[in-house]
Amino acid sequence: MDRLIYLSMAGAKATMQRQDVLANNLANASTPGFRAELTAFRAVPVLGSGASTRVYAIESTPGTSNDPGQVMPTGRNLDVAMKGNAWLAVQALDGTEAYTRAGALDVNAEGVLITKNGLTVLGDGGPINVPANAQIQIGADGTISAGVGNARPQAVGRLKLVTPEAPLVRGTDGLFRAGEGELPADANARLQDGALEGSNVSPIETMIAMIAAARQFEQQMKMLQGAQDKEQAAAKLLTGS
Repeated sequence: MDRLIYLSMAGAKATMQRQDVLANNLANASTPGFRAELTAFRAVPVLGSGASTRVYAIESTPGTSNDPGQVMPTGRNLDVAMKGNAWLAVQALDGTEAYTRAGALDVNAEGVLITKNGLTVLGDGGPINVPANAQIQIGADGTISAGVGNARPQAVGRLKLVTPEAPLVRGTDGLFRAGEGELPADANARLQDGALEGSNVSPIETMIAMIAAARQFEQQMKMLQGAQDKEQAAAKLLTGS
């Protein structure tokens, strides 16, 4: 009887975890540069005396979808959409270098180029400082030019764009990092200015997956109820009641 309970309980727990991942994807369907998390089941044996024949099925996130999101023109000078497999380098809150496809940029009160979330954007030589009240232009290669008033724009830095050869790993902060550390800048990486890349989450497909997961959870709970009914029936037979 405990085998049926193990199967039902493991399936129900894994389905709940899948719902969490799908819900997070759906919540970020309109987040620029968001990459949908993939889901998969994997088997994990139960450790302990007498449990060697029991196996849990757990939900895992083996990676993220690399499908590009739709590029949406915004007409804003500080919006950029990376082309191909290019990523923008930023400084995470823990001080490490991380990468993102969210290209909505801004300038803080100190004149440092940041993302909409307040993260420092990195250039080839570190943070990029922009003169106060300057008109900013971003070239296709990431070069940033700034001009004050009628002065001719001058280059003040270049965005650090990287092109990873191996898949990046998503951190708990939503940023991506390379397993081998910081990546070198790619001089051939390009971007589109005045545009943002949208999320690659399909709301319709995600909703369908959530409905399927909900139905699967209901089936697992019915199996648990069936196991309880059988346990009660067996107890009655043994007690003779």
